[in-house]
Amino acid sequence: MTVAGTVEVPAFAKRRPMSLQRSASGGMTSELTPAGSASGDPQVFYFGVFDGHGGSDCADFLREELHNYVEDAMKLFELQSSLARKSTTKGWPSSTGTLDDRPSEEASKASGKESLDAIETHKPPGLKPLKPPELGTKAPANGANGKKELIDSAPPVKQSTSVSKAEELERALVKDWKELVGGYFRRFKPEYFSRAAGGQGHQTEKDVLAKRNSFGDIPDKVKDGLGIETVLEYAFLKADYDFVSAQVGKQDEDPVRADKAINDNDILGHPSRTDKSIGGPKRFKGGSTCSIVLISTPTPSPFWHPSSPSSLITAHVGDTRILLCDTATGQAVPLTSNHHPSLPEEATRLRRYAATFVTDSFGEERMSGLANTRAFGDMASKRMGVSAEPEIRRVELSPAEYSFLVLCSDGISGHLSDQEIVDIVKEAKTPEQAARDVTNFATEVKSDSDNATTLVVRLGGWERRSEGGLGSLGTKEMRDWRRSESMDPRRGRT
Repeated sequence: MTVAGTVEVPAFAKRRPMSLQRSASGGMTSELTPAGSASGDPQVFYFGVFDGHGGSDCADFLREELHNYVEDAMKLFELQSSLARKSTTKGWPSSTGTLDDRPSEEASKASGKESLDAIETHKPPGLKPLKPPELGTKAPANGANGKKELIDSAPPVKQSTSVSKAEELERALVKDWKELVGGYFRRFKPEYFSRAAGGQGHQTEKDVLAKRNSFGDIPDKVKDGLGIETVLEYAFLKADYDFVSAQVGKQDEDPVRADKAINDNDILGHPSRTDKSIGGPKRFKGGSTCSIVLISTPTPSPFWHPSSPSSLITAHVGDTRILLCDTATGQAVPLTSNHHPSLPEEATRLRRYAATFVTDSFGEERMSGLANTRAFGDMASKRMGVSAEPEIRRVELSPAEYSFLVLCSDGISGHLSDQEIVDIVKEAKTPEQAARDVTNFATEVKSDSDNATTLVVRLGGWERRSEGGLGSLGTKEMRDWRRSESMDPRRGRT
């Protein structure tokens, strides 16, 4: 199932360079392009795809409530807009990620040279300066040509300095998980939580430590803070905690199991304190994958406008998939990886806590019968490390750099390559038709009855989606062959 709409959260897009405008007196004045809503921010768009297993209770809960958790977390962490003008009050986050005062009137005037530097000139492919790769900033792909497509993850933007309040919220949530489940969560270290809360550190906290290790002393202008990545991680873990704890106080559908102790499935806690209104009337032991996308623009122009830049953030759990289509090359660019035991990062994370994997009859590794090592729900597997800690990636989109965005369940990505999915979308006239075409094709060629869900989102390069690379012809021969094979009446015979 999918969801699409807007959410009431502060903008997280990077501010654009100042533009020069001619004043009435004939001089040049520097002004930022203003935001166009009552709150001063352009709207933030929210897209998501959820794939439930063992039932739909958890997926239904995420579809109806996850965006509310995100909105509430933004308020709790006191996130400020990344587009706000610099204030005279110290401690306001700037677009560069440092804390400073309002610049003087002389300093705020943009010169002609600054304006020229802000212009991005066209460069042929291959002329971009090379830079060393950073750990954890790449996403593996399973493209049709067998090659791995890679994309950089942009650094976070600091939007809040309420670090002490954030640490209090983070510590409380980590403690709740430790008391409710134990096991894996006794040594749980969320990636974007501060070290004081038992995590791996806020991104800016990591930057401070890196500078200390490199230069000895921390520069005075570098201070700790946090961005939307920390808030998304908190929202995911909080939503999962509320759902799992709600199931503890419910009666099991099986009357024999219902007579067993509450902690029979390694879930501890106090049933009387749980919210039984979450989910159905009976205890739900299944779960759901989740992939959401937030898109924020620095100007009132919508993100699908060809001249509009934007910032995109993905938060992903499980094996649902998010893809971009590069306008210039026509290539599929994956933003997520499948959280399966076969993923080296996941295997390393879980084996650290003595988790064991088994191989099924199809040669796929599983953990306690689950293919996903990260998921919402799945209360019986929480103690072994099946958590809802999201994989988060931030991408800065230049105007018309990408043609469209695709979110799909494993009923699509498990049977079609990334490039096949993208090429099918290129042939459609509208995003709605494209989503139907992808789902219909996957349903035709696959042999099982897994859920197939697709959501296509138009981006700035939509009108040029067939210009890059081979257009939609790169996988056309393969798709035609697969369709003809699916129509063969002898298909599936041994």
